[in-house]
Amino acid sequence: MEQRLEGKVALVTGASSGIGRSIAVRLCREGAAVGMNHLSDTDKGGAEEAVREVTDSGGRAVAIRGDVSKEDDAKRMVWEVVEEFGRIDVLVNNAGIENERPFLEMALEDWEKVLSVNLTGAFLMSREALRVMTGHGGGTVINVSSVHERIPWPNFAHYAATKGGLKMLTETLALEFAKRGVRVNAVAPGAIATPINKEKLDDPAKRAEVEKLVPWGRWGEPEEVAACVAFLASDEASYVTGATLFVDGGMALYPGFEAGGG
Repeated sequence: MEQRLEGKVALVTGASSGIGRSIAVRLCREGAAVGMNHLSDTDKGGAEEAVREVTDSGGRAVAIRGDVSKEDDAKRMVWEVVEEFGRIDVLVNNAGIENERPFLEMALEDWEKVLSVNLTGAFLMSREALRVMTGHGGGTVINVSSVHERIPWPNFAHYAATKGGLKMLTETLALEFAKRGVRVNAVAPGAIATPINKEKLDDPAKRAEVEKLVPWGRWGEPEEVAACVAFLASDEASYVTGATLFVDGGMALYPGFEAGGG
């Protein structure tokens, strides 16, 4: 594989499974040294397995435990990467959660939990990483958003709100940090075959229902999202900032549907 990221250092949050793990492995295979974040002992194994996968092939990676929604953890994770690899050039804000709740049954706790991880986590991680990046001449931040930054999703108002917020965070930081050498972009997955979508994937009727809403006619794979992140992290995207790249088989071309995506 082409080594477009040789010499770069990245931190990927939520890297123990699904899209995050695929992103972390792809960045390593393209030459980056990567900190792979996991939340707890429950998902520690996935991150450590990914680390072994790339280090056995000569790559450099380390598993880093931490909760992106906690300020102290966010600071520590960034500085652990700096201490391990000497710098940080790429931050991928991938950690995210969702839970279905009809709006009138949504407790404040439900709302705050999703916002704390999906949006506050991206804020905390970006703020700390940008302090490092601007100190050594620049870097890039890539936020993993969703088709639901554009498409409403009934029963997931908190999730959709975080993704809409992430869109504006991406664009605002891109504008604020352009003159300091930092590019800020997002990828917006649609229906991707990951553990978070296991219920739909395991039910032929539900799986087909989603596929009908994808012009390309199938679910996407995590590796397809990872490929787009690797491009945005590389110098090939040196003139790209403030953009959202939809990785959705055309799903976002159908506004107003209720099936759900990434």
